[in-house]
Amino acid sequence: MGLESVNYQCPACGGPLRYDGGKGKLVCDHCDSEFEVAQIEAMFANAEAKAEERAAGASAQTLDGGYVCASCGAQLMTDGTVAVSRCPYCGNQTMQAATFTGDFKPDLVIPFKLDHKAAVAALDEHYKGKILLPREFKTGNHIDEVQGVYVPFWLYDSNANGSATFEATNTRSYMRGDDEIIETDHYTCERSGSMAFTLIPVDGSTRMPDGHMDSIEPYDYQSLVTYSSAYLPGFLANRWDEDVDACRCRAEHRVTKSVENALGETVTGYATVDCTSSNVDCGWHDERCALFPVWMLSTNWEGQNFLFAMNGQTGRLVGDLPISKPKLIAICAVVFTVLFGGLWVGMDGASVMESDNPLWGLAMIVLIPVIITAIVGAVLVGQMKSAIEAGQADNYLDRSTFQLASQSDTYTHTTTQVIHHEKKK
Repeated sequence: MGLESVNYQCPACGGPLRYDGGKGKLVCDHCDSEFEVAQIEAMFANAEAKAEERAAGASAQTLDGGYVCASCGAQLMTDGTVAVSRCPYCGNQTMQAATFTGDFKPDLVIPFKLDHKAAVAALDEHYKGKILLPREFKTGNHIDEVQGVYVPFWLYDSNANGSATFEATNTRSYMRGDDEIIETDHYTCERSGSMAFTLIPVDGSTRMPDGHMDSIEPYDYQSLVTYSSAYLPGFLANRWDEDVDACRCRAEHRVTKSVENALGETVTGYATVDCTSSNVDCGWHDERCALFPVWMLSTNWEGQNFLFAMNGQTGRLVGDLPISKPKLIAICAVVFTVLFGGLWVGMDGASVMESDNPLWGLAMIVLIPVIITAIVGAVLVGQMKSAIEAGQADNYLDRSTFQLASQSDTYTHTTTQVIHHEKKK
């Protein structure tokens, strides 16, 4: 037999409660009653405590995803990571008290602020300005599912110490007769320093795509509160299935890049600066688990599934969109034709073909439109891809803690390039 669940039911009418982010209260849609979070916490504390006690004494087989709906008594199954789900028999949401106990109990939570309607509106807004979006996708496509989910995140604090080596250059050019002389001075710049990062988030659920979860950052941490299950009714909730050690490597990658960026910002007075090597000691401490609000929207078009995620607090929405290849080809063709025609007229293409070196002039007339067309195409395609894994942790760097420990700039050598220009006859 499965474990007993806990349902948050309205004290006035017995209907299901849900947390309303706009009001910051639990509400009943049946009788319009409203309750403060603390009031519901106290009211259902005993039921949760008893369910947790039963879970503590249950066998491993009993804990393996099975539970009993507290409303209708139906036997239900999950994969063991779902803490809040909806009973398919009676429609009530059930809280599995055993899921969020012991090491799996979150420390913090950011309550939902935006509702279902805001998520759908954000998706409509996401479609705007996407020139390559197929018209049929927007007009004939229907959302299959919109679900609010509390996603588990690990939050990491770090006192990072790092050093980095940069290759920097300065370039000057001048004419010597028909030759253009380009001289480039090369420098090796070394920097070391320390800085602190606070609450770097990494999602701890294999159910959630990392690119989507990273791209809807940042969250407003002013809304972080001590975890309470009273914020969960009306939404799904998952516990972590990737532990704090497994997720730390992603946070370390982000910190390392941000340390490189911060040290690189101190290398000034050069035309180009490139990091060639770095060594960063992250110094982790105060790792916590929190539930963050996410609206997940999915749709299916031409046999392909498209997934979107919206920050349930700030409204930031991301998700990759399909690309209309005919539109892309048409736009690139128009851009190339306009540029080619303009250069042909501007450079007097007929005269170029009759010159002593027609290939050089023709190459310029062709290559410039090709390069610009490729850039335009890449920008338009890039608009359709917004779910990208984070590569840095700049949003979580406390700039006031940055201390530059050492710096040195050393000139190494100069390279010279000669470009011969023939005079026009």
